[in-house]
Amino acid sequence: MESRRGPLKSAVPSNVVSPVRRCSRTACGRPAVATLTYVYADSTAVLGPLATYAEPHCYDLCAEHSERLTAPRGWDVVRLSDGSAPSRPSGDDLEALANAVREAARPPDRAADAASPGRPADPGMAGETRRGHLRVLRSPDS
Repeated sequence: MESRRGPLKSAVPSNVVSPVRRCSRTACGRPAVATLTYVYADSTAVLGPLATYAEPHCYDLCAEHSERLTAPRGWDVVRLSDGSAPSRPSGDDLEALANAVREAARPPDRAADAASPGRPADPGMAGETRRGHLRVLRSPDS
């Protein structure tokens, strides 16, 4: 519709809505990474991965607020994690990795001497040393 002065303009300027959901905590503008839901019947607060859709009775939280979450007295907090999130390695994982690196760095003659007596090298490939579930392969040009 046009007026005598030209096309009509909107009285309220249009703000572009960000596709990133923000933390629900007051004065926090960080991106949300988790969704908090209260189950009042069970006195439980459930914190899980960010929900696909924003629900009216759920709260989206940033990483900092989701880590610091506490529930009211007498309530339980259930933290759900999805399999896609990277997990922190445990001490056992780091120790196994360090042992595998040390073993791979050994000279070939020491690696063969350290093989367990009841377990011969896998005859499948020439130049291969096998220890449990780990396998050290030598390059063909060495």
